[in-house]
Amino acid sequence: MPLEKDATHVSAVPERKGDLRAGDVRADARVGELFAEAVRIMARLRAPGGCPWDREQTFASIRKYTLEETYEVLDAIEREHWADLADELGDLLLQVLFYAEMAEEAGHFGIGDVVAALNRKLVRRHPHVFGEAASAAAGNRAEGLETDGIGAAEVLRNWDEIKKLEKKTRAEGAGRLDSITRAMPALSEAGKIGAKAAKVGFDWPDAHGVVEKLREETAELEAEIRLSDQKAAAEEVGDLLFTAANLARHLRVDPELALRDANAKFRRRFAAMEAVTERPLEELSAAELEELWARSKNAERQV
Repeated sequence: MPLEKDATHVSAVPERKGDLRAGDVRADARVGELFAEAVRIMARLRAPGGCPWDREQTFASIRKYTLEETYEVLDAIEREHWADLADELGDLLLQVLFYAEMAEEAGHFGIGDVVAALNRKLVRRHPHVFGEAASAAAGNRAEGLETDGIGAAEVLRNWDEIKKLEKKTRAEGAGRLDSITRAMPALSEAGKIGAKAAKVGFDWPDAHGVVEKLREETAELEAEIRLSDQKAAAEEVGDLLFTAANLARHLRVDPELALRDANAKFRRRFAAMEAVTERPLEELSAAELEELWARSKNAERQV
């Protein structure tokens, strides 16, 4: 159910002087009303008599949508399409509201706890803005930080020091891999896990050893495919991807960027296939499609 827009709506792109902005009392009140309405809408969707699809979702089932929405936000930023960005940020906010509503239903926390924790974190990590007393009251344990008249580099150093002490408190008794956040693309996480394990000597000796492991994992995947075991095959695909990410680490290649480049390359070549044939691709045989693919590859290499 879309929210009605009116003259007091805070636009993502300023159009004229006099628009309401954060800090303006009227804007603050209106934003609060809109946010509260979004929370109520989400609760209604999950309530008895609400949306059947929304009601059957779980934390696990909507994870993939959260990832998709995050990448759509990044895409809008890269294209500098601000109207799309405003829309995609709304979709990303929906994910936050969805998780918070499910958490409240389960008795874990609510959206108020999420916002309150964020507010404390922002004050805690910005003593140069809110003052050291307020920062300490919000949980900052770092002492002796330079806060007067500092620039971006000093702010970042302070941020890292405050964050390090926060993590130290949470990490008492934690394992070596617990310091690696899971809040990153899976390929990047795999490489960081491998690098951390390598520090204690648990690693392949060189890239050739990882290539051999890739062959081993491929053989195991083929075996599961022959057995038609979907669950086991999914696990083997994960092992294969983990190994590929660590091969990239040994080769000093960013696996996430390498995959994005490969995706872009496939898009270019597939578009070239579409451009050089007058017949719909669906009508072509496998051999004809393969010939078109080879032609698009050769044409790209000759540029």
